[in-house]
Amino acid sequence: MKKSRIAMLATLMMTLPALAMAEDVPVSEMSYILNTFSFLIMGVLVMWMAAGFGMLESGLVRSKNVATICLKNISLFGIAGILFYLTGYNLMYAGVDGGFVGSFGLWAADDAAALAGDYSSGYAAASDWFFQMVFCGAACSIVSGCVAERIKLWSFLLFCAILCGIIYPIQGSWGWGGGWLSEMGFVDFAGSTIVHSVGGWAALTGAIILGARKGKYGKGGRVNPMPGSNIPMATLGTFILWMGWYGFNGGSVLALGDAASAISMSNVMVNTNMAACGGMIAAMAMVQILYKKVDVTMALNGALAGLVSITAGPDSPSLGAAVLIGAVGGVLVVLAVPFFDKLKIDDVVGALSVHLVCGIWGTMAVPFTNGEASFLTQFIGVAATALFVLATSAVVWLAIKYTVGLRCSEEDEYRGLDLSEIGMEAYPDFQTVHLGGMGSPASSYAGAPAAARAATSPVRQN
Repeated sequence: MKKSRIAMLATLMMTLPALAMAEDVPVSEMSYILNTFSFLIMGVLVMWMAAGFGMLESGLVRSKNVATICLKNISLFGIAGILFYLTGYNLMYAGVDGGFVGSFGLWAADDAAALAGDYSSGYAAASDWFFQMVFCGAACSIVSGCVAERIKLWSFLLFCAILCGIIYPIQGSWGWGGGWLSEMGFVDFAGSTIVHSVGGWAALTGAIILGARKGKYGKGGRVNPMPGSNIPMATLGTFILWMGWYGFNGGSVLALGDAASAISMSNVMVNTNMAACGGMIAAMAMVQILYKKVDVTMALNGALAGLVSITAGPDSPSLGAAVLIGAVGGVLVVLAVPFFDKLKIDDVVGALSVHLVCGIWGTMAVPFTNGEASFLTQFIGVAATALFVLATSAVVWLAIKYTVGLRCSEEDEYRGLDLSEIGMEAYPDFQTVHLGGMGSPASSYAGAPAAARAATSPVRQN
């Protein structure tokens, strides 16, 4: 039976080209089908990244906050879907026409022309909506890990609703919706700025307004280590994100209905992979040079840094250039983690170093391999996005803080958000390990090399 199924599948695959050329299946319809299929499958891969963010963050927070971070990651995806339907898609794509914003209104699919035999739209409307929606969810996931372990659940989800329904789609319309940045020639192929830096700027604003976790920073600039709860889970999350990124960048070719699109998608996926390899190896080497030991979390963040770095322009570099772009991102991550700690900006999972810093770098690196891109235009895009997201995010974070409240109590933070916010634990059969000094339970310090943790803090288990 198994052999017969394989034979049937092989026969079908050999028959597909002939079907495409048959008189009763026009090439335009076949292109429409393949483009739609690409949007849907690549969108599923990008949705799979939500699982990657969930596992990565679960591994890099303290065990007493794991259940809460899991709940945040799945619930924010639900919020992204609903808000992108209510306001997001139309704000981003409906009638932007070189301006600054689309229009308010519910999204609705319009496939009447295709059903009547006109396939000029290129793909089914719902496939496009789905693909764009999962990108919105990815931007929101970036915020989750940065502000973890001290923010109230519903306050965080309220911010997610505003980010997904208003902030993300408005700035996205400038570059991807045919807005003013697009008219200037701004290039951001899959979202180093439009997705990753936006999530990074929103997270940065939230981290500053929230403040650091209790006991994170001591006198004299000392950084107290807060180790993650599960390194294998964080590693699994990184692999999932790496895999999902093929849909993130590959799907952004926006077509698979002809040979040129297939070739372009292949090149984009390979460049995406090589940038991740370059980022990971460069981060490992940099940590070895600086701290004499390699930290697993830094290797993980190095791979993600390479992925973020190549996202703005994966279609134009050679393989070697893709490796170098990713490698610069890996080095930047190693330098950015202690930089944010010197500023006492507490980023639990290293999201600012990965998504914000490398998002900026990736966007500015595009002109090195794409002759149609301009450094000045790229800078204008980065700066405009930063100013808009910082300002709007600050207003939303502060409004939440002074109305329903933003940060949990010190007692709840000490107990863990699993018990105080949702009343359950991720690991009920295990006892929380405590650290000396401030008496705070062990927690994650994503991206901080083991040697650096040992050098900066004399804490011990007790």
